Amino acid sequence: MYLDQSVDDAAAVRRCLDGEPAAFETLVARYQHVMFNVALRTLGDYEDARDAAQNTFVKAFEKLGTYDRERRFFSWIYRILMNECLNLRRRPATRLLGESEGAVADRSDADAVETAERKRDVKQAILSLSPAYREVIVLRHFAALSYEEMSEAIGVPTKTVKSRLHSARQQLAGELAVWMHR
Repeated sequence: MYLDQSVDDAAAVRRCLDGEPAAFETLVARYQHVMFNVALRTLGDYEDARDAAQNTFVKAFEKLGTYDRERRFFSWIYRILMNECLNLRRRPATRLLGESEGAVADRSDADAVETAERKRDVKQAILSLSPAYREVIVLRHFAALSYEEMSEAIGVPTKTVKSRLHSARQQLAGELAVWMHR
């Protein structure tokens, strides 16, 4: 299935470069959700993630001529997204973490409050990981990439991906154990 997607991606890029800019919409439709999701898990802020994903597609369109058709399109656009996320993280923070997600509605439903707390704790735990660990957690669990796809996207051997993922999961388990004992 992924091979067919790679062929479709290459065809869309080719059509776009041959003067059919609407062909890029196929790529946006295919990857916008995963790009936003990766950015959100990387940055921890809805608005920043939206900006990063949008900027990624703009830059990808502008630099489409530099895309190497021997590589997967996802790997190429993923690197653009990671650079956008790094740029956003470097700027001075103007919003508090999670501010854009809205507060839990004023209701006495203990389950809703507990769920909101759990989501907050998971988000905080993921954001507390080093960038290399956060990256593999996000790609595996939120972008649903295989080890091989992660390896290509990140540019490290598959063994390194597996090792980082194991270490990241161990660290997350330790962080989240605190929540379980509250």
